[in-house]
Amino acid sequence: MTFDDLFLDDQLLKALAKQDFKTPTAVQEATIPVILEGKDVLAGAATGTGKTAAFVLPVLQQLIDAPNINKQPRVLMLAPTRELAFQIQHVVNQLGKYLDINTVIMTGGFSQAKQVEFLDQACDIVIGTPGRLLNLVSDEALDLSDIDVVIIDEADRMLDMGLGPDVLALLATIADGFQACLFSATLAGSGIEIFAEELLSEAEVIQIDAANQKSDQVSQLVYFADNKEHKKALLEAFVNDESCQSAIVFCNKKERAAEVTDWLQSRNISAQVMHGDFDQATRRDKTRKFRLGQIKVMVATDVAARGLDLTNITHVINYDLPFKGDVYIHRIGRTGRAAQLGTAINLVEHHDLKNLERIEFHLGTKLPIAKLKGLEPKSKANKAKTKKKSDDKPRYVSKKDRATIQENSD
Repeated sequence: MTFDDLFLDDQLLKALAKQDFKTPTAVQEATIPVILEGKDVLAGAATGTGKTAAFVLPVLQQLIDAPNINKQPRVLMLAPTRELAFQIQHVVNQLGKYLDINTVIMTGGFSQAKQVEFLDQACDIVIGTPGRLLNLVSDEALDLSDIDVVIIDEADRMLDMGLGPDVLALLATIADGFQACLFSATLAGSGIEIFAEELLSEAEVIQIDAANQKSDQVSQLVYFADNKEHKKALLEAFVNDESCQSAIVFCNKKERAAEVTDWLQSRNISAQVMHGDFDQATRRDKTRKFRLGQIKVMVATDVAARGLDLTNITHVINYDLPFKGDVYIHRIGRTGRAAQLGTAINLVEHHDLKNLERIEFHLGTKLPIAKLKGLEPKSKANKAKTKKKSDDKPRYVSKKDRATIQENSD
């Protein structure tokens, strides 16, 4: 299938061609026709599969087919974080490049008074976070009475952040009859089901990848570390490997992220820290430097697991294993995007074993265990684990890794 087969307007096809998008991804192929039919949609697909374009394209087509006459907002797009809201706006601007479509973005971190001024102008699409939008509606600065379509992106993250009540309160201000489309990296769990029941009417359920499905494009490996010094030595070896062009290193706490960043910088490695305490301008500046290759390593808490517009990441390194399997999926989804190969490295000390078990239970498989020559674990427990065998081989390992890694299975 090509984008021509989806009966999109020539101006949308022109914008897609400019972005060198030739064929729709699986989630785009499945959801675009359903949204164009006006049906409610509950869609689940892994990070990096083109979900944003899957709802932006049909929404833009709907605005082409039924032009906005009174210039009040017709489409509402909700995101859990300001970073994701800006990423959605970026995709809307790219795909709507040749259209006369007006978009405003409303998130925290900016002056609400200034944002109110934007609402005085003609507007087709409002993109924002639930809390800020609810404040604007409560102050009668934002009128959502003409909304025809509501898109809720990263619904599972919305629930994790406790934003469900804000979303429901916000949508309660809209007249009945709007089309609702709920997108999520995972449809697993009763929380999503309850959320969907509240918002959707006879929704078409689309699940592209199971929530625990591993990407064929990402090699996932476990390296056991005896202690913090051993873990840092492994980290340094991986980021200095010639195969590592850009990396996100994940930590569970901002204090550890700052500590790891300082240590990498002390080793003359280009690194910067990213966590939730930075204001929007600082986050955008850090993201820009990383995207341009001015910084090689971003050490981040899970604020960067979703929402940040980052591409061409060759390595994701879990310095700290996440506590939940779905968070692991989101983290490693930052690499191996757009048909590129990626590597996910998991550095595991003894106290991380419970988290590793949770992740493997979520995946439904054991992760391959590997050793790096010269940095093998010395503790008896870790040595024993690296001697176990597994049938789950990594699909991609760099040339240098193949020469130095002695891989065993679990």
